[in-house]
Amino acid sequence: MLKIGITGGIGSGKTTVCKVFEILKIPVFYADDAAKSVMNKDPHLIDAIKREFGSELYSEEEILDRKALAKLVFNNSQALEKLNSLVHPAAIQAFEDWSKEQDSPYIIKEAAILFESGSYKDCDFTILVYTPENLRIKRVMKRDNTTEAEVRARIDKQMPEDKKRELSDFVIENDGSTALLPQVLSLHGYFLSRSKLNKS
Repeated sequence: MLKIGITGGIGSGKTTVCKVFEILKIPVFYADDAAKSVMNKDPHLIDAIKREFGSELYSEEEILDRKALAKLVFNNSQALEKLNSLVHPAAIQAFEDWSKEQDSPYIIKEAAILFESGSYKDCDFTILVYTPENLRIKRVMKRDNTTEAEVRARIDKQMPEDKKRELSDFVIENDGSTALLPQVLSLHGYFLSRSKLNKS
């Protein structure tokens, strides 16, 4: 079973692309959702976050105050790095456990920091969903009801798109004028054929 990684900058539309793959009956693992989940479910990770960032971040029901944590790490690269070093192993394990339950020619891992986390190395192929920055900013401003400056601050903390493009095996253009479906169908056919080759 092939493992395909999909990434893209904030507002690129990678989730939309993944929904198309899901329509094609391809299982998709959403790494960001999994990371949020393990921070509320993995007792070892919960203890580690409490030790590092303070037990007051969790309610009595062990629910993380994600906004409070985000404030602690957003402008502190060292704290963010520490948080990632705690969460990534648990999220990677969640993906491995999920992968074993799937029965499909290939599966997809959608992750905002696929390259930054190094988890792309565990994928057979990687896809970048590319959208011009000005369009991404407009989308996120509308989606999150936020300002251009706030969106740019978030973009500045992500790996540059040209670097992601260099590391990707495939690029899906999501610029508002290039049709998504033919691009996804083309990749779907390719991954199905590669999956058959892997079996033979």
